[in-house]
Amino acid sequence: MVKKTTPVGARTIIGFDFGKKYIGVAVGQEITGSASPLGSVKAKDGIPNWETLTRYIKEWQPDFIVVGLPLNMDGSEQQLTLDARKFGNRLNGRFGLKVEFQDERLTTADAKEQLFSQGGYQNLKKDNIDAESAKLIIESFFEAQYS
Repeated sequence: MVKKTTPVGARTIIGFDFGKKYIGVAVGQEITGSASPLGSVKAKDGIPNWETLTRYIKEWQPDFIVVGLPLNMDGSEQQLTLDARKFGNRLNGRFGLKVEFQDERLTTADAKEQLFSQGGYQNLKKDNIDAESAKLIIESFFEAQYS
């Protein structure tokens, strides 16, 4: 991929909520500090469908990537944390984009709460939850960077 230089504050970010079966995807804009859920990518034991993932990268041409880091509540790491780091390293190697990691504790619970309030139980589809979680990961990254 061709590296572009977008000024800080105006960059586009793609965020991922890593999971072993599904990886949520969202896109965020630094200028607004907000993000939008895009969907999810099927994965097999943490290995994504790279073709689908590549389509998101090509479509949105992000300046960098944020991957949610699933930490234990006490902040310690677990096997899934190591798997998410490996996923981030693979993204960097494959696309040549900088990868940042963001603590994602409680994002799934927050995502479910927001989706339920927007549309009840029928809104709590796995695809919606993963994408909404990715959106929250990006927004918490923005808050941590710019607050």
